[in-house]
Amino acid sequence: MQPHAAASAEESRLWAALEEVSDPEIPVLSVVDLGVIREIEVDGAAAKVTITPTYSGCPAMSYIEMMVRDAVLKAGFEHVEVKTVLSPAWTTDWLSEAGREKLKGIGIAPPAEVSTSKQSLLGIDPVVACPRCGSENTEILSQFGSTACKALYRCTDCAEPFDYFKCI
Repeated sequence: MQPHAAASAEESRLWAALEEVSDPEIPVLSVVDLGVIREIEVDGAAAKVTITPTYSGCPAMSYIEMMVRDAVLKAGFEHVEVKTVLSPAWTTDWLSEAGREKLKGIGIAPPAEVSTSKQSLLGIDPVVACPRCGSENTEILSQFGSTACKALYRCTDCAEPFDYFKCI
């Protein structure tokens, strides 16, 4: 769920607070950019935030829950509930467009496909554009980059290595 123009003043304040909560693994992304915020509810001074982890065993989720709670309290809400849901499972399709641009800005190629693509099952690597020069002349070096959710690629035009945020 992403913030929208019809949000109340309280909902807008809550979304703004959540935009300030950074992903611990990729701090340039907020939890809103990452798409882990599934739903918000505001009832006067009470706020409920529903989150979905990027994967069910994510070790950062308790930290993210704590940071979400702290941000909501700092935004002036007196009562905060953070609820975690596992279904539907998080997908890279939930990354915001702003989040994708932020990834490119730090040299990480965003997912090149939608999560429903079956090409990887057939051993077909996605066409991944270099986040530095934009070339699609790239090659995979390793299925795993700096973390399990990224692969290591190299651009054959500018010769720079880069992480690719795999489609999940």
